[in-house]
Amino acid sequence: MNKELIIKTSSEAVDFALLRDGKLIELHREASENSFSVGDIFLAKVRKPVSGLNAAFVNVGHQKDAFLHYHDLGPQFNSLMKFTKALLQKKTSNYSLANFSLEEEIDKEGSVSDVIKANQSILVQIVKEPISTKGPRISSELSLAGRYVVMVPFSDRISVSQKIESSEEKSRLKRLVTSIRPKGFGIIIRTVAEGKKVAELDQDIKRLVKKWETLCDNVSKGQHPSKVLVELNRSTSYLRDVFNETFTGIHTDDPEMADQIREYLSQISPKHESLIKLHTEVTPIYEKFGIDRQIKTSFGRTASMSKGAYLVIEHTEAMHVIDVNSGNRSNRANSQEDTALEVNLIAASEVARQLRLRDMGGIIVVDFIDMGKGEHRKKLYDHLKEEMKDDRAKHKILPPTKFGLIQITRQRVRPEMNIATTEKNPNIAEDTVDAPISMIDKLEYQIERIALKKVKEKVFLHIHPFIAAYLTKGLFSLRYKWYKKHKVWVNVIPRDAYTYLQYNFKTKEGKTIRL
Repeated sequence: MNKELIIKTSSEAVDFALLRDGKLIELHREASENSFSVGDIFLAKVRKPVSGLNAAFVNVGHQKDAFLHYHDLGPQFNSLMKFTKALLQKKTSNYSLANFSLEEEIDKEGSVSDVIKANQSILVQIVKEPISTKGPRISSELSLAGRYVVMVPFSDRISVSQKIESSEEKSRLKRLVTSIRPKGFGIIIRTVAEGKKVAELDQDIKRLVKKWETLCDNVSKGQHPSKVLVELNRSTSYLRDVFNETFTGIHTDDPEMADQIREYLSQISPKHESLIKLHTEVTPIYEKFGIDRQIKTSFGRTASMSKGAYLVIEHTEAMHVIDVNSGNRSNRANSQEDTALEVNLIAASEVARQLRLRDMGGIIVVDFIDMGKGEHRKKLYDHLKEEMKDDRAKHKILPPTKFGLIQITRQRVRPEMNIATTEKNPNIAEDTVDAPISMIDKLEYQIERIALKKVKEKVFLHIHPFIAAYLTKGLFSLRYKWYKKHKVWVNVIPRDAYTYLQYNFKTKEGKTIRL
């Protein structure tokens, strides 16, 4: 299994595409102006506690107040408040918790009004980004995530990821971390720590201690509200969570991004620095790796699968509903039951991929094709669980019902990835869309302008694949005729991401030619 990470940058956002054996399995977009990423820590002000909700609304600087539930305060909330107050009043410059005296834990069934007051200064961490009309979801149970461990202040607990199955390995990791854990901090050992040596774990913990010191230093400056600790930059925070030994390449079209990734890999895995490749070709990076084409076919109401089967994906206010259809595939199985099982297993793999790709959260109901045999339903259930094993979002899968329904709950911490794949019909009166010939005259006019301006650089026309094929078809293509007439050779670059009437004239370096 080969994995490649493709990173496309622009002034508005950074796009991450994760490929497994060439197939798109994850797609993320980080807007440049996103100020409330999961993991960011803020020094905030309590707006008001609401006893009826047993929660408080907190001003973190977003247009909508953040929501802090009592159960998200954490058992050591009193200790956090005591330490925060000491920092704000500059009563301490020692950021170590080794000699810090912990306060009594808050009551698990207590009331928010007993521990939080209006206008109180509070440290909070973003656990769910603003979605739709809702503000961020926050927690006061802070955690600092590293490559191999997560460090939790005001705790002494050491726990190991449940995905590490070996009891011997769990014991070994606990023993190692116990010997290097800084006093006053709990440690959660992540799955990727499996098989790592004590030196690697110690280096990771030391980096997290430095992050804690940076946080404390920023809190002591006392700005309200203010971000006191930024989650790693967009590229390295994503790499931290997904990178492993199966990666065969990391490609980006931005030199600065390549340098950031190289610096990060030099710390966590120097032997993999050679995986970083800077994309300098004229063809856009997403076009080069076929990502634009996969986006076009993977998003939308229907998603095609092998052997003619397809999914229909519907979104409602309450849940997502996915219907499995066998399509027009030929029945080569021995019976209808075997055909249903075969299609359902293919569909289960695609459902797991679609949930990650679109980052769908909440309640998902999948209507698989009915199967009469209990062993077949169990095989489908086990297969779906195996396919979703690598999904980093918390999820739970219920066994299939006799009607073939499987219910899934999946955590959502970011807005769902939703990409429009339909295009307006250039000829509104018609149901089908042909190549818009009307634009050809406009293209030739633009080429005539390029010839008159005597543009010295090579000319590249980025355009929809259908139009590109029309322009380059045959020995005496339309492009060749333009060259004979205007003495300008146009390099045609098909772009899957473009709509039918969209095009751009660019230089080899990707700069738009202004006409």
